[in-house]
Amino acid sequence: MTLEELYRKIDGDYAQACQVLRVDKLIDKHIRRFPTGGIVEAVLNAGKTLEPVAMFESAHAMKGVCSNLGLKSLATIASVITEEYRPGSVRNLTDDQIRAQLDNLERLYRKTVDGISEYAAGSV
Repeated sequence: MTLEELYRKIDGDYAQACQVLRVDKLIDKHIRRFPTGGIVEAVLNAGKTLEPVAMFESAHAMKGVCSNLGLKSLATIASVITEEYRPGSVRNLTDDQIRAQLDNLERLYRKTVDGISEYAAGSV
């Protein structure tokens, strides 16, 4: 599987990753590290308590990483959560709606990790 095929499989934006990271070698390096980076797990863990500072900080970090890697679906969810918990902002979503976002995040993350694992196994 090529990087482009991986990005199609995980509904990512390969062109965005290329624009940010410029070369396949860097995209490959960072996409392989994504499953073990802990960035998504931090958001999911913060979601257990919905503590505002932890939610904002973890979602904001995840949004940046996912945007840079062209993981647009994950970045979109992280952006929603970031804006919901941005200091000084008024919340628009209920806790149940946030939990639904987190469930969707976890589902998309598993799909992404599965795709990356398949990619890594085929290109070792």
